[in-house]
Amino acid sequence: LMAAVNQQLVSPMFWAAMTVAGFFGFSIGIVTVLQIKATSPLSHNISGTAKAAVQSMLAFYIWKNPATVMGVTGMFVVLGGSLLYTMVKMREGSIGIKRPASTTTSPRQKQQDVELRK
Repeated sequence: LMAAVNQQLVSPMFWAAMTVAGFFGFSIGIVTVLQIKATSPLSHNISGTAKAAVQSMLAFYIWKNPATVMGVTGMFVVLGGSLLYTMVKMREGSIGIKRPASTTTSPRQKQQDVELRK
């Protein structure tokens, strides 16, 4: 066992694969930080969940994974919820409501939001 592990550790193919995987892993971390800076942690989470649902749908098509009623229903709930969230965020943006995710809403801000929606 140790001989196989030692042989693997000196393999150029192993280190090339590890380097590529490390690069892509680091890149995903950078993109995550940039997305959260541009949107919010909630938006990042919702987009990640929608991406996973699309990947599951592709798995049905590409690898012919068996589809269950519960699995397909779950994917459509995720995609529908993501669509509704996107529509709400777009509507908020079109009427000028823009607030950092970390702030709390004061009664005055709530009143201004109500007046903007009229």
